[in-house]
Amino acid sequence: MKIGIDARMYGASFTGIGRYTAELIKNLAELDKANKYVIFLRKENFEKFEVPNERFTKVLADFGHYTFGEQIGFYRLLNKLKLDLVHFTHFNAPILYRRPYVVTIHDLTLSFFPGKKMTGFLHRLAYQWVLRNVVKKAKAVISVSEHTKKDMMEVLKTKDEKVTVIYNGISAQFEGIEPTPRQDLYKKLGLEKPFFLYTGVWRSHKNVVGMIKAFHAFNEKMDHQYNLVITGRHNPTYHEIPDTVKELKAEEDIHLVGLVSEADLVALYENAVSYVFPSFYEGFGLPPLEAMLHGTPVIASNQSAIPEVCGEGNALFFDPYKIEDIEEKMKQIATDAALRQQLVDNGKKRVEDFDWKKNAEAHLDIYNKMLHG
Repeated sequence: MKIGIDARMYGASFTGIGRYTAELIKNLAELDKANKYVIFLRKENFEKFEVPNERFTKVLADFGHYTFGEQIGFYRLLNKLKLDLVHFTHFNAPILYRRPYVVTIHDLTLSFFPGKKMTGFLHRLAYQWVLRNVVKKAKAVISVSEHTKKDMMEVLKTKDEKVTVIYNGISAQFEGIEPTPRQDLYKKLGLEKPFFLYTGVWRSHKNVVGMIKAFHAFNEKMDHQYNLVITGRHNPTYHEIPDTVKELKAEEDIHLVGLVSEADLVALYENAVSYVFPSFYEGFGLPPLEAMLHGTPVIASNQSAIPEVCGEGNALFFDPYKIEDIEEKMKQIATDAALRQQLVDNGKKRVEDFDWKKNAEAHLDIYNKMLHG
């Protein structure tokens, strides 16, 4: 059978979804000896993508996300190829498409936290309309967590039996990468003290401002013994992040370092006092698991899918809506060496539960059920 995979979000620029798509294709190439695959890619990744074997072909589908071109041009391309099954790895699929497909829903963030991307009424209406239609017409829906499945059942009224939960894996992308030496890392990033770490995008639901305020309060009481390192692309839409640092006069203690190399990122994980994950909402949440993989103790929000993914006893949880609770957990992790070691040991065991090969096997099982009944 011929299966299409929408890989237009393939690549590092799409963070979680890009990694999910890349790992799925890589592992399917090793697992599936029967089906053939057509991989749809945008122009920026078409040349970079290497076809893994003779059962895979790549097709240029240079249609922008959430656009008219996606709804019409991609729809025509898919119809022309007459595939037995298509896997849309994100909800942004052509709503007119009628042939069999499965769709992955990573989260319903925009339903709860539209942020500054979805300020207009028409944008929100279009999002809800496409999401509901695509999920309703899918032969099967894949969710990355039980929490996201619950959200779909409540918000979209999706039937329980239609949704299969398949956890993401932990990427091996850092294997073989030599971390930047600690001394060089500190010099490059202007660090002088032990540091807490946050990695990720700058969006309202990530609660980065709340984390900054909590850290500042904690650090003042600790006589400014610590730094906070925040990586991620500087997003002018969310100017309140650098503005908050400036208002608190915390520029010497809080370092907005932008995007960093993989060698620097590994070194940051390995040297951090703790990784902080303060989100109000996540459909899954890979960064805490990456931190655990590198032996970093995690303090994290107790909301949405985060406790489900981190697991009880593997992270120190706080209420992200209470600045003083985040502050208190920072103090606990900074001053209790035994607690830090316990979380490191538990975290290393926890990451063993998340495997990309098992993820691909579960996807392949769904494909075969859809194709063969």
